[in-house]
Amino acid sequence: MQSEHIYETLFVRQLFNEMSATYGTVNLISSFGFCRRWRRQCLGQLSIPESITVIDLMTGMGELCPAVGRSIGPGGKIVAVDNSPVMCRKAQDNHVGRLVCELEIREEDALCSQIPDDSADVVVSSFGLKTFSRDQTIRLAREIHRILKPGGTFSFIEISVPPSRWLRIPYLLYLNNVIPLIGKLLMGNPDNYRMLGVYTIAFGDCRSAITAFQDAGLNTNLRSYFWGCATGLVGEKPNSSRAVTTQDGEEGDAIVKA
Repeated sequence: MQSEHIYETLFVRQLFNEMSATYGTVNLISSFGFCRRWRRQCLGQLSIPESITVIDLMTGMGELCPAVGRSIGPGGKIVAVDNSPVMCRKAQDNHVGRLVCELEIREEDALCSQIPDDSADVVVSSFGLKTFSRDQTIRLAREIHRILKPGGTFSFIEISVPPSRWLRIPYLLYLNNVIPLIGKLLMGNPDNYRMLGVYTIAFGDCRSAITAFQDAGLNTNLRSYFWGCATGLVGEKPNSSRAVTTQDGEEGDAIVKA
Protein backbone atom coordinates (compact mmCIF):
# COMPACT_ATOMS: atom_id res chain seq x y z
CA MET A 1 0.00 0.00 0.00
CA GLN A 2 1.38 3.40 -1.01
CA SER A 3 2.37 5.73 1.84
CA GLU A 4 -0.22 8.46 2.37
CA HIS A 5 2.43 11.16 2.76
CA ILE A 6 2.74 11.49 -1.03
CA TYR A 7 -0.79 12.93 -1.08
CA GLU A 8 -0.11 15.61 1.52
CA THR A 9 -0.63 19.12 0.15
CA LEU A 10 2.87 20.30 1.02
CA PHE A 11 4.49 17.26 -0.61
CA VAL A 12 2.55 17.69 -3.86
CA ARG A 13 3.18 21.44 -3.88
CA GLN A 14 6.93 20.98 -3.48
CA LEU A 15 7.01 18.26 -6.13
CA PHE A 16 5.42 20.46 -8.77
CA ASN A 17 7.40 23.51 -7.69
CA GLU A 18 10.57 21.54 -8.43
CA MET A 19 9.28 20.12 -11.73
CA SER A 20 7.93 23.41 -13.05
CA ALA A 21 11.02 24.30 -15.12
CA THR A 22 10.86 21.11 -17.19
CA TYR A 23 7.36 19.70 -16.64
CA GLY A 24 5.73 21.04 -19.80
CA THR A 25 8.52 19.91 -22.11
CA VAL A 26 8.88 16.49 -20.49
CA ASN A 27 5.11 15.98 -20.60
CA LEU A 28 4.95 16.85 -24.30
CA ILE A 29 7.96 14.75 -25.34
CA SER A 30 7.23 11.75 -23.15
CA SER A 31 3.59 11.53 -24.30
CA PHE A 32 4.58 11.90 -27.98
CA GLY A 33 2.26 14.89 -28.10
CA PHE A 34 -0.74 12.94 -26.84
CA CYS A 35 -1.08 15.23 -23.81
CA ARG A 36 -2.21 18.00 -26.16
CA ARG A 37 -4.66 15.74 -27.96
CA TRP A 38 -6.08 14.47 -24.67
CA ARG A 39 -6.57 18.00 -23.39
CA ARG A 40 -8.49 18.82 -26.59
CA GLN A 41 -10.60 15.71 -26.10
CA CYS A 42 -11.24 16.65 -22.46
CA LEU A 43 -12.68 20.00 -23.54
CA GLY A 44 -14.40 18.43 -26.54
CA GLN A 45 -16.63 16.43 -24.21
CA LEU A 46 -18.43 19.63 -23.22
CA SER A 47 -20.40 22.40 -24.82
CA ILE A 48 -18.57 25.57 -23.72
CA PRO A 49 -20.59 28.60 -24.84
CA GLU A 50 -19.47 32.21 -24.81
CA SER A 51 -19.54 34.52 -21.79
CA ILE A 52 -19.50 31.89 -19.04
CA THR A 53 -17.29 31.23 -16.01
CA VAL A 54 -14.95 28.23 -16.26
CA ILE A 55 -12.95 26.91 -13.30
CA ASP A 56 -9.69 25.14 -14.24
CA LEU A 57 -8.68 23.08 -11.21
CA MET A 58 -5.06 21.92 -10.81
CA THR A 59 -4.33 24.21 -13.72
CA GLY A 60 -0.57 23.68 -13.66
CA MET A 61 0.87 26.15 -16.16
CA GLY A 62 -2.60 26.88 -17.51
CA GLU A 63 -2.39 24.51 -20.45
CA LEU A 64 -6.18 24.40 -20.89
CA CYS A 65 -6.63 28.17 -20.69
CA PRO A 66 -6.01 29.20 -24.34
CA ALA A 67 -8.55 26.74 -25.75
CA VAL A 68 -11.10 27.59 -23.06
CA GLY A 69 -10.54 31.30 -23.68
CA ARG A 70 -11.24 30.94 -27.39
CA SER A 71 -14.53 29.23 -26.58
CA ILE A 72 -15.85 31.66 -23.96
CA GLY A 73 -14.66 34.85 -25.67
CA PRO A 74 -14.22 38.35 -24.22
CA GLY A 75 -17.36 38.12 -22.10
CA GLY A 76 -16.16 34.99 -20.29
CA LYS A 77 -13.90 34.35 -17.33
CA ILE A 78 -11.44 31.60 -16.39
CA VAL A 79 -10.54 31.02 -12.75
CA ALA A 80 -7.36 28.91 -12.72
CA VAL A 81 -6.55 27.21 -9.40
CA ASP A 82 -3.31 25.51 -8.35
CA ASN A 83 -1.59 24.96 -5.01
CA SER A 84 1.93 25.36 -6.48
CA PRO A 85 3.07 28.99 -6.39
CA VAL A 86 5.70 28.33 -9.04
CA MET A 87 3.15 26.77 -11.40
CA CYS A 88 0.85 29.72 -10.77
CA ARG A 89 3.63 32.13 -11.74
CA LYS A 90 4.23 30.12 -14.91
CA ALA A 91 0.53 30.31 -15.75
CA GLN A 92 0.60 34.04 -15.03
CA ASP A 93 3.60 34.59 -17.32
CA ASN A 94 2.16 32.39 -20.07
CA HIS A 95 -1.39 33.69 -20.24
CA VAL A 96 -2.25 36.86 -18.32
CA GLY A 97 -2.94 39.61 -20.86
CA ARG A 98 -2.72 37.17 -23.75
CA LEU A 99 -6.22 35.69 -23.69
CA VAL A 100 -9.37 37.28 -25.08
CA CYS A 101 -11.23 36.47 -21.85
CA GLU A 102 -10.68 37.50 -18.25
CA LEU A 103 -8.22 35.25 -16.40
CA GLU A 104 -7.88 35.02 -12.62
CA ILE A 105 -5.13 32.79 -11.22
CA ARG A 106 -5.58 31.65 -7.63
CA GLU A 107 -2.93 29.92 -5.54
CA GLU A 108 -5.27 27.70 -3.56
CA ASP A 109 -5.88 24.10 -2.64
CA ALA A 110 -8.59 22.69 -4.93
CA LEU A 111 -9.98 20.81 -1.93
CA CYS A 112 -10.74 23.97 0.05
CA SER A 113 -10.79 26.95 -2.29
CA GLN A 114 -12.51 30.28 -1.71
CA ILE A 115 -14.52 29.98 -4.93
CA PRO A 116 -18.14 30.95 -4.14
CA ASP A 117 -20.93 28.37 -4.11
CA ASP A 118 -22.83 27.83 -7.36
CA SER A 119 -20.55 30.17 -9.30
CA ALA A 120 -19.09 27.98 -12.06
CA ASP A 121 -20.78 27.10 -15.33
CA VAL A 122 -18.03 24.59 -16.17
CA VAL A 123 -15.22 22.90 -14.23
CA VAL A 124 -12.31 21.33 -16.12
CA SER A 125 -9.02 19.71 -15.11
CA SER A 126 -6.21 17.85 -16.85
CA PHE A 127 -3.81 15.40 -15.22
CA GLY A 128 -4.41 16.36 -11.59
CA LEU A 129 -6.68 13.61 -10.26
CA LYS A 130 -3.90 11.09 -9.68
CA THR A 131 -2.34 13.24 -6.96
CA PHE A 132 -5.35 12.74 -4.66
CA SER A 133 -5.93 9.91 -2.23
CA ARG A 134 -9.30 8.18 -2.04
CA ASP A 135 -10.47 10.41 0.81
CA GLN A 136 -9.22 13.52 -0.97
CA THR A 137 -11.08 12.50 -4.13
CA ILE A 138 -14.30 12.36 -2.10
CA ARG A 139 -13.59 15.89 -0.84
CA LEU A 140 -12.78 17.06 -4.38
CA ALA A 141 -16.09 15.70 -5.73
CA ARG A 142 -18.01 17.50 -2.99
CA GLU A 143 -16.10 20.70 -3.76
CA ILE A 144 -16.98 20.43 -7.47
CA HIS A 145 -20.63 19.96 -6.53
CA ARG A 146 -20.40 23.05 -4.29
CA ILE A 147 -18.90 25.42 -6.86
CA LEU A 148 -20.90 24.29 -9.90
CA LYS A 149 -24.17 25.99 -10.73
CA PRO A 150 -27.18 23.65 -11.05
CA GLY A 151 -26.95 22.32 -14.59
CA GLY A 152 -23.23 23.12 -14.71
CA THR A 153 -20.91 20.61 -16.37
CA PHE A 154 -17.42 19.23 -15.80
CA SER A 155 -14.71 17.27 -17.60
CA PHE A 156 -11.58 15.74 -16.09
CA ILE A 157 -8.85 13.73 -17.82
CA GLU A 158 -6.00 11.72 -16.33
CA ILE A 159 -3.12 9.50 -17.46
CA SER A 160 -4.16 5.94 -16.64
CA VAL A 161 -2.98 2.36 -16.58
CA PRO A 162 -4.38 0.61 -19.69
CA PRO A 163 -6.39 -2.55 -18.99
CA SER A 164 -4.86 -4.63 -21.81
CA ARG A 165 -1.80 -6.60 -20.71
CA TRP A 166 -0.03 -6.25 -24.07
CA LEU A 167 -0.12 -2.49 -23.69
CA ARG A 168 0.11 -2.24 -19.90
CA ILE A 169 3.52 -3.94 -19.52
CA PRO A 170 5.51 -1.78 -21.97
CA TYR A 171 3.52 1.28 -20.86
CA LEU A 172 4.54 0.83 -17.22
CA LEU A 173 8.16 0.16 -18.19
CA TYR A 174 8.16 3.39 -20.16
CA LEU A 175 6.44 5.31 -17.37
CA ASN A 176 8.79 4.09 -14.65
CA ASN A 177 12.09 4.13 -16.55
CA VAL A 178 12.07 6.22 -19.72
CA ILE A 179 10.15 9.27 -18.49
CA PRO A 180 12.51 9.82 -15.51
CA LEU A 181 15.43 9.55 -17.97
CA ILE A 182 13.85 12.18 -20.25
CA GLY A 183 13.42 14.39 -17.20
CA LYS A 184 17.09 13.94 -16.30
CA LEU A 185 18.25 14.72 -19.84
CA LEU A 186 16.26 17.95 -19.72
CA MET A 187 17.94 18.92 -16.42
CA GLY A 188 15.06 17.83 -14.25
CA ASN A 189 15.18 15.59 -11.18
CA PRO A 190 14.47 12.00 -12.31
CA ASP A 191 13.15 11.11 -8.86
CA ASN A 192 10.42 13.72 -9.27
CA TYR A 193 9.35 12.26 -12.61
CA ARG A 194 9.48 8.78 -11.13
CA MET A 195 6.79 9.98 -8.72
CA LEU A 196 4.43 10.51 -11.66
CA GLY A 197 4.63 6.78 -12.26
CA VAL A 198 3.98 6.08 -8.58
CA TYR A 199 0.87 8.26 -8.63
CA THR A 200 -0.39 6.76 -11.89
CA ILE A 201 0.00 3.15 -10.75
CA ALA A 202 -1.73 3.89 -7.45
CA PHE A 203 -4.52 5.75 -9.28
CA GLY A 204 -5.14 3.10 -11.95
CA ASP A 205 -7.81 4.90 -13.94
CA CYS A 206 -10.86 7.10 -13.43
CA ARG A 207 -12.96 4.17 -12.30
CA SER A 208 -11.30 4.71 -8.92
CA ALA A 209 -12.94 8.15 -8.73
CA ILE A 210 -16.34 7.77 -10.37
CA THR A 211 -18.13 6.52 -7.24
CA ALA A 212 -16.94 9.55 -5.28
CA PHE A 213 -18.35 11.87 -7.96
CA GLN A 214 -21.66 10.02 -8.13
CA ASP A 215 -22.00 9.93 -4.33
CA ALA A 216 -21.44 13.69 -4.29
CA GLY A 217 -24.59 14.08 -6.40
CA LEU A 218 -22.91 14.58 -9.77
CA ASN A 219 -24.20 12.79 -12.86
CA THR A 220 -20.95 11.23 -14.02
CA ASN A 221 -19.83 9.31 -17.12
CA LEU A 222 -16.53 7.51 -17.65
CA ARG A 223 -14.44 8.06 -20.80
CA SER A 224 -11.53 6.07 -22.20
CA TYR A 225 -8.94 7.43 -24.63
CA PHE A 226 -6.31 5.58 -26.68
CA TRP A 227 -7.13 2.12 -25.33
CA GLY A 228 -7.21 3.33 -21.73
CA CYS A 229 -3.85 5.16 -21.62
CA ALA A 230 -5.96 8.10 -20.48
CA THR A 231 -9.40 8.11 -18.93
CA GLY A 232 -11.81 10.86 -17.99
CA LEU A 233 -14.87 11.83 -15.99
CA VAL A 234 -17.57 13.89 -17.68
CA GLY A 235 -20.90 15.00 -16.28
CA GLU A 236 -23.05 17.64 -14.67
CA LYS A 237 -24.54 18.89 -11.45
CA PRO A 238 -28.23 18.17 -11.95
CA ASN A 239 -30.87 20.85 -11.73
CA SER A 240 -32.81 18.34 -9.69
CA SER A 241 -32.19 14.83 -8.39
CA ARG A 242 -32.20 12.28 -11.18
CA ALA A 243 -30.51 9.05 -12.14
CA VAL A 244 -26.86 8.92 -13.16
CA THR A 245 -26.43 7.98 -16.81
CA THR A 246 -23.64 6.75 -19.06
CA GLN A 247 -22.92 7.66 -22.67
CA ASP A 248 -20.75 6.35 -25.45
CA GLY A 249 -17.20 7.68 -25.88
CA GLU A 250 -15.77 9.44 -28.94
CA GLU A 251 -13.33 8.76 -31.74
CA GLY A 252 -13.75 5.01 -31.67
CA ASP A 253 -12.28 4.48 -28.21
CA ALA A 254 -14.14 2.06 -26.00
CA ILE A 255 -15.92 3.45 -22.98
CA VAL A 256 -15.69 1.71 -19.65
CA LYS A 257 -19.18 1.60 -18.19
CA ALA A 258 -19.54 2.64 -14.59
